[in-house]
Amino acid sequence: MNILLVEDDRRMAAALTAVLRRYGYNVAHASTGEEARQATGYDLILLDLGLPDEDGVDFCRSIRRFSSIPIIMLSARGAEHDRILGLRAGADDYMPKPFSMVELEARIQAVMRRPRTTMSPTIVVEDLTLDMAAHTVSRAGRPIGLTPKEFGLLARLAENHGKVVNREQLLLEIWHDSGKAAARTLDVHITNLRSKLGRPAILETVRGVGYRLGAPAAD
Repeated sequence: MNILLVEDDRRMAAALTAVLRRYGYNVAHASTGEEARQATGYDLILLDLGLPDEDGVDFCRSIRRFSSIPIIMLSARGAEHDRILGLRAGADDYMPKPFSMVELEARIQAVMRRPRTTMSPTIVVEDLTLDMAAHTVSRAGRPIGLTPKEFGLLARLAENHGKVVNREQLLLEIWHDSGKAAARTLDVHITNLRSKLGRPAILETVRGVGYRLGAPAAD
């Protein structure tokens, strides 16, 4: 797998690159947002937030305008509001520094894991179309860039469109966790989905139960 490491601290970048290569990854390094935009052929971005030419959160938002490439943020900013800001910008995961390389490698594997489904390759819910094989979503023919986790969440709701999907079920199936941190992450992803879909009403919150995509199914 090819990883793009966006990190301005060259000593940190060299250390991360060396360890990731020992895990078997191909690693390319960019020290600025502009350098990162020129890179091609990677499968995942490891993104430091303190870039010299722009804030990493802004860089993440700009990438999300056209790509659903997996992004893991690495930052010394460890406060809860920083993590939520990163996730709302489109990151798939957020790791405060310092962190364990073993945990980072495990999170890389988790982010790259795609949702499994036996559904039809294409699911249509009103004017939304999900291509399950390509992991793409469009609304009325217009592509919508989603992170892998956002796509997995939307796909789980779409395969049950018109029916309420239990919140606890989503936490366990998508995040494999039902703790408070995972619950907050689910809330952030639901907010992101509503914004990106451009039709907040199509994704309904059923209080105390879960979420429903599309109009209620007929009895």
